[in-house]
Amino acid sequence: MKIAVYGREFSNTTLPFVQEVFDCLRKFDVELYVYEKFSQFISGRIYFPRKLWLFKDHHDIKGQVDVMLSLGGDGTMLDTVTLIRDSGIPVIGINFGRLGFLASINKGDIQSAIASLVNREYTIDSRDLLKVDSDRNVFGDENFALNDLTVHRRDNSAMMIIHAYLNGEFLNSYWADGLIVATPTGSTAYSLSCGGPIIFPRSENFLITPISPHNLNVRPVVISDSYTLSFELEGRSSKYLLSLDSRTEVIDCSLKFSVCKAAFQINLVRLNNESYLSTLRNKMLWGIDTRNY
Repeated sequence: MKIAVYGREFSNTTLPFVQEVFDCLRKFDVELYVYEKFSQFISGRIYFPRKLWLFKDHHDIKGQVDVMLSLGGDGTMLDTVTLIRDSGIPVIGINFGRLGFLASINKGDIQSAIASLVNREYTIDSRDLLKVDSDRNVFGDENFALNDLTVHRRDNSAMMIIHAYLNGEFLNSYWADGLIVATPTGSTAYSLSCGGPIIFPRSENFLITPISPHNLNVRPVVISDSYTLSFELEGRSSKYLLSLDSRTEVIDCSLKFSVCKAAFQINLVRLNNESYLSTLRNKMLWGIDTRNY
């Protein structure tokens, strides 16, 4: 089996778990591809006696590997989206971070998870993405996101006004600190903390969630992902922040941009002992009375 490994820099407390991952991959005689910058970071820290293949971007692994393994939290998993793109390579994450909705494998389950992965005891959970188009091509060819798009204030305390249009028809002017457009996958991320609902995968929806809206009767809205959303900005500041997952660019208020469904999906690996519902219950602590702890 050919597995690609992606990761960020980590603290020394995480080192034993990363070593355990590489030990397990060696045990199962996996042909290993490691992200070049991550390989440089772990050099001298991680022991792996066999030859490693290095990759820099999606061109090096497209059609070459069976699975992408992400070592870190949900942010690290989101990074892999720009490496996988439309290749269809399934991705699975081992959670070295905090909550871990996307990177769902716990540190204590590394050996059993990799065994299941190598033995192909898993299913594929396909997730939709959103795509951003702008008149200045702000994000280049990385204009897609698995979780969400966010536009928000940059350098002052004044509210911004975001004029939103749905298939060209005026929807609303949001007086707020910002606005989130989330996919069902992203409904458990930033949008959730701003009062947005949880939307199940494959619901074929977008979620529009204002950030601290001035008018309290302005609530999150769920729409079909077959629609195209377009936006115009207004405010006292001349600069704002536009984010796609973990990538952020500074924009000015003259920028017009639109959001629609991307033409490809990302394939998440679900081991046979887990499901979206089990992950949701565990991460949200549903059914647990914290007063007893």
